[in-house]
Amino acid sequence: MKYSVLILSGVLLFIILFWPEFASAEPKVTFSIDSFNDRSQVATVLQMLGVLTIIAVAPSIILLTTSFTRTIIVLAFLKQATGTQNLPPSQVIMGISLFLTMFIMAPTGLKVYNEAVKPYMAEQSSFSESLEKAKSPIRTFMLRQTREKDLLLFYDISGKKLPQRVADVPFHILLPSFIISEITTAFKMGFLIFLPFLVIDLVIASVLMAMGMVMLPPALISLPFKIMLFVVADGWNLILGSLTRSFG
Repeated sequence: MKYSVLILSGVLLFIILFWPEFASAEPKVTFSIDSFNDRSQVATVLQMLGVLTIIAVAPSIILLTTSFTRTIIVLAFLKQATGTQNLPPSQVIMGISLFLTMFIMAPTGLKVYNEAVKPYMAEQSSFSESLEKAKSPIRTFMLRQTREKDLLLFYDISGKKLPQRVADVPFHILLPSFIISEITTAFKMGFLIFLPFLVIDLVIASVLMAMGMVMLPPALISLPFKIMLFVVADGWNLILGSLTRSFG
């Protein structure tokens, strides 16, 4: 139940983060065809259409601003490295990634809920104040995982000057920098996961070549050895534990 509240709160806050005009507008849903001659009414309708559009892409925004990207890429590398193309099933990999993301993002979600959502629901702060308070934990998490090199790249592309404070980094620059950093880190971890399985493939292929069994696929023989190595080394514990600690 607690995670459900955190996810719902995070979804609402992330949607609003990328629609700053909505923060200063009071919701108005009463309009008629004649009201389209009124510019304020037209602006309200356009804001509603914009919010609906953002809601449609909200899942992608949520996944790209959390630990989900790194998690699912690393698990996909693991699936390829072991050679078990259909095991675990894609649904299981997706489920593991989602629940691991919930676990990793729980501290950030709790901060957003306690500092922004809860006071707003208790009518102790305005929407704009709650929005500003919600940005801080999210920005802190994303900046902690973002490489300085990637931030400098997008500042150079945009032609903007570097900010004096970390809090001044805009989300439209922080978000792509964070995504690139996450993909880069995930590929580095995937490479390290591939190495021991690659060694097994090379050893099996060399043995088969030495025995003259060139027609026997090496992958067919190496698969049980890779599974045995993964099970004996308690691979799920090591990989998921390392993946979780990498966000510390």
